[in-house]
Amino acid sequence: MNTKLVAKNPTAYHNYNIEDKLEAGIVLSGTEIKSIRSGKVNLKDTYALIKNGEVFVVGMHISPYEHGNIFNKDPLRNRKLLLNKREINKLIGLTKQKGYSLVPISLYFKGCFVKLELGIGKGKKLYDKRQDIAKKDAQRQIAINLKNKQF
Repeated sequence: MNTKLVAKNPTAYHNYNIEDKLEAGIVLSGTEIKSIRSGKVNLKDTYALIKNGEVFVVGMHISPYEHGNIFNKDPLRNRKLLLNKREINKLIGLTKQKGYSLVPISLYFKGCFVKLELGIGKGKKLYDKRQDIAKKDAQRQIAINLKNKQF
């Protein structure tokens, strides 16, 4: 199946060490789908939580559809994720025992369905973030030096 990336969470890899990824469906209304197709979605400050054996994504902003009038939903409402019971039990175990967080990484179309890539990871400390920035800067400098070097 062909996939079309709609939105990425820019702070997911900066704030978390992602150890595992999971693909989940998402429950949406018709006007939300139309708004997502036009790319009006933001994943910046989103997270997922487990409530009563169900997984919800919180803080995902889907702009109201311009031609949707009364059918538009609240842009910041909690949306249910579609996962198997076994996957939900695995997530419950990881978040309760080991202190992992559920972080949405990207939103994309897989065929005609909207899918959310969910990352399972631990939050980074400030010094970890600084080390990552230093590594990226060093790699960038190496690439620039190799590009400018004449053989």
